Amino acid sequence: MAKTVFKNILQILIILIFNNFLAQKTPEKLPKNAVNDTIPKKDTIVVKKEALEDVLRTKADDQRRDVPKKMTFLNKNAQVKYQDMQIDADYISIDDNKNIIYARGKQDSLGKIIEPVITTQAGKKYETNEFSYNTKTRQAIAFNARTEESEGVIIAQKTKKYNDSVFAMRRADYTTDDYFIKKKDTAADYFMRASNIKLIKSKNKSQIVTGPIQMYIEKVPTPLVLPFAVLPFSDKRAAGILIPSFGEREDVGFFLNGIGYYQPIGEHFDLKVLADIYTKGSWNLRPQMNYQKKYRYSGNFTADIGTMVRGIKGLDDYTKNSTYRISWTHSQDTKANPFLTFSASVDIVSTKFYNNPLNNNYIFNQNVLNTQQNSTVTVTKRFLKLPMTITGTASYSQNFATGLADLRLPQMNVAINQFYLFRSKTGIRSGLLENITVNTGFNLTNFVNTQENELFTKAMWDKMQTGLKNNIAIATNTTLAKFFTFSLSANIDNALTTKSLNRYYDPIKNVTVDEIRKNFTGYSYFSTTASLQTTLYGMMKFKKGSAVEAVRHMMTPSIGFTYSPDFSSPNFGYYKNYYNASGALTPYSIFEKGIVGSPTNGMVGALGFNIGNNIEMKVKSKKDSTGVKKIKIFESLNLSGSYNFAAKDHPWSVLSINGQSSFFNNKLTVNTSLSLDPYKIVFLPGQDTGIRSEQFGHFSVQGFNVQMSYPLSSELFGEKTDYAKKYSSKGEVRNENYYFDDDNYAHFDQAWTLNVNANYAYTKGLSRVGSKIASIGLDGSIKLTPYWNVNGSTHYDLVTKQLAYTRIGFSRDQRSFTINFNWVPFGQYKVYDFFIGIKANILSDALKYKDRSFTQPNAPF
Repeated sequence: MAKTVFKNILQILIILIFNNFLAQKTPEKLPKNAVNDTIPKKDTIVVKKEALEDVLRTKADDQRRDVPKKMTFLNKNAQVKYQDMQIDADYISIDDNKNIIYARGKQDSLGKIIEPVITTQAGKKYETNEFSYNTKTRQAIAFNARTEESEGVIIAQKTKKYNDSVFAMRRADYTTDDYFIKKKDTAADYFMRASNIKLIKSKNKSQIVTGPIQMYIEKVPTPLVLPFAVLPFSDKRAAGILIPSFGEREDVGFFLNGIGYYQPIGEHFDLKVLADIYTKGSWNLRPQMNYQKKYRYSGNFTADIGTMVRGIKGLDDYTKNSTYRISWTHSQDTKANPFLTFSASVDIVSTKFYNNPLNNNYIFNQNVLNTQQNSTVTVTKRFLKLPMTITGTASYSQNFATGLADLRLPQMNVAINQFYLFRSKTGIRSGLLENITVNTGFNLTNFVNTQENELFTKAMWDKMQTGLKNNIAIATNTTLAKFFTFSLSANIDNALTTKSLNRYYDPIKNVTVDEIRKNFTGYSYFSTTASLQTTLYGMMKFKKGSAVEAVRHMMTPSIGFTYSPDFSSPNFGYYKNYYNASGALTPYSIFEKGIVGSPTNGMVGALGFNIGNNIEMKVKSKKDSTGVKKIKIFESLNLSGSYNFAAKDHPWSVLSINGQSSFFNNKLTVNTSLSLDPYKIVFLPGQDTGIRSEQFGHFSVQGFNVQMSYPLSSELFGEKTDYAKKYSSKGEVRNENYYFDDDNYAHFDQAWTLNVNANYAYTKGLSRVGSKIASIGLDGSIKLTPYWNVNGSTHYDLVTKQLAYTRIGFSRDQRSFTINFNWVPFGQYKVYDFFIGIKANILSDALKYKDRSFTQPNAPF
């Protein structure tokens, strides 16, 4: 037995020695005089990692610790602070075993949460009914969580926080209703509901990614359902898909309108590409680019390029037309460069663009009625030391009725700043010499009137006209006898052009031929005028106690004599003669149909006159603090005409009378004009165009026009009600302010406006029968409630006895979105439009619903 024990002990010692040998590490070579440390360098004791990485601070009105279960309970005004997170609730429990912090809001007697749990982390607040947080995994679960992001708020039935960046939400509602966000209302006026939402957050931005999402208005579901949505929350612009509107149009079929993509480009540009797609083959592409550089310039570029297809291919009603529209606007900040400015307003369309509108907005904006389109690009150069301004312009004008286009490219104007010819010795200018002013400048123009299909072709360049014109205007004035203003002026025009007119009669074709010759030619023209003007006052006072106290008449008469020589004289060479079809020698100007104009035909020695009148009346008024009110009978009443002493026939000109008046406290405005011919018009048998005879004194009406406008409103029919004084009770119903009477009926200021416009125009001239234009227009609105508005406009043609353009609209201004309905029931284009749009910037382009319906022209609506 002793041998066995010894043997076992020996084996154990051998194993221990062998194990120690295997575990032995080769010692590092120590430097000389070094002392070996007998204590190991690495501690063999491993300390267990703490469950909490920071101090957990708690406080409450009632705290209790369950040591055996390692639980802490906080009741009433409970608060927990851990790292960057703070939890405030009515009840909080802390489980050290499971590393769970659970919080619950304050409950009423029925167990309903009446005060939420408020969790604050990284400066962000979250409101929940219940909240559970794992301090080890940093994950959290919340019920009925309320999370505010950017302009909106998310309320989710259940929210799980995976980390500080990712939140998953189930059955969540998103809204931008400001009243609901600020807790002024318990229900949002609209919200977007999704079964699942993921909120992804980073340091500088966050975004929401959802599956199918549906819009609810006043808790009622709408047809707007999106398959997905991505909502970025960031101060920086973000790219994204633009949601289209949809509907049906009888002539082009079903459509998606405005489907596209938005892409920011750098700091100064952004690009939006929209497309309109129709089931019958029509399509439209609409790129839109905006650019802006602060304190320098801003502008935008838009285009409409598409193909309109109507009818069925192979049938007679089938049409296919390509249309386009290119628009560019540019404006320069006034502070960017005061000496060099550039601006552009370019709008070029195809001839039939407005007759085939694919973009529906052109119908509602009445662009389909456009008959002309203008484009202008302007560069202006000013100088610090030179007294001149140089302006370069390129312009393009389209006439859809004739199909012709006017192009001015380029057009340059050099204007010399006005200056005084003589310097004043005293510093105060007086007399004719010291008041002499000179205005002068040059204008260079390249002009052509051509068809659109001839633009920038050889045919267009052959028609191009070039003209250079210089104008010198000299004027002065002085006071005579204290009451008269005497003025002298002279005007000199010098013109040079590259083309002239040669007119002759072709007896073979029996037509008058206008031949344009390419040669340099020009003319000089001058005229001078002397005028005298004064002001006269007259007052008529009535008896004391009369309703009318006085009538004041102010008259401003002026006479002027104008002289210019006869530039049709053969000595000048500006006019030539040709024999017409009757064999009569007929003069014409070689500058006719040119761009520099023509000098006058015949000597002018005319005495012109103008009599201006202003008549006012003073009447008694109890409403006015002075007891007197002024009434304008005629704000202006002018009579003008002239007599040409040098004329061989018809020395009197047509007399013109113009007046303007306002009545009913300047509400009713009346503008009138009347043209009278002092000579008798003689009509030959069978002819509708008359000839002016030499019989003076008939004063036949050549034209008459009257325009009236009267803005009616609720204030004109009674005094404005002071609801605050009349009704003691005031309340608010979903953001609408009302005043309540004793029977609890709501009242509000139901304002309305109605603008009435009337126009009558009669034009006769030398015609036997004149033409008439007469119409009445109405334009107004009325508030059904403080935020419900009905508006509309219509015009009635009194001559044709038909309604012209008529529009009826309804609008509802909600707290966070708007509803608009517009209807055009009459005219060539009949259309209705329904629109719902969110006001919040983040959703203004993405969340909207449009439904439009169009009918063919003249089809039943």
